[in-house]
Amino acid sequence: MNANKRKLIVFILIPLAVGLVSGILSKNSMTMYNSLNQPALSPPGWIFPVVWTILYILMGVSSYLIATSPSLKKQEALLLYAIQLFLNFIWSPIFFGLGNYFLAFLVLVLLWYVIVKMIRAFFRIDPTAALLQIPYLLWITFAGYLNLAIIFLN
Repeated sequence: MNANKRKLIVFILIPLAVGLVSGILSKNSMTMYNSLNQPALSPPGWIFPVVWTILYILMGVSSYLIATSPSLKKQEALLLYAIQLFLNFIWSPIFFGLGNYFLAFLVLVLLWYVIVKMIRAFFRIDPTAALLQIPYLLWITFAGYLNLAIIFLN
């Protein structure tokens, strides 16, 4: 396996590992999720790990495209990527672990803002990398709806 393929695999494994550790810290999240009063359009619990796995893979490929770019602006873009990955990481323990739905919603709002900034930064470097992040932005928008509704319903 050549160095580029290994680097791509590492970049894909990073967000997958972040999601895995966040999930472990959130323990019985699906049991807790199913016990909540849920809004309309709330998907079944099994959808979340499927969607997140796909999104984390897209995030990894996207970040790989930026990291391997010759652009001088890639460090700023990757910093935004790291910030959003951290915010993504802390959301589940706040929502599920602490049961603090309001703080989790505030984290989602900040996460959404950072993702938009990251997509803009990625687009200036590699439009494909930016486009790979659009499903993630859409999912976070949907998660914001779910989170806000759960605040009001519980």
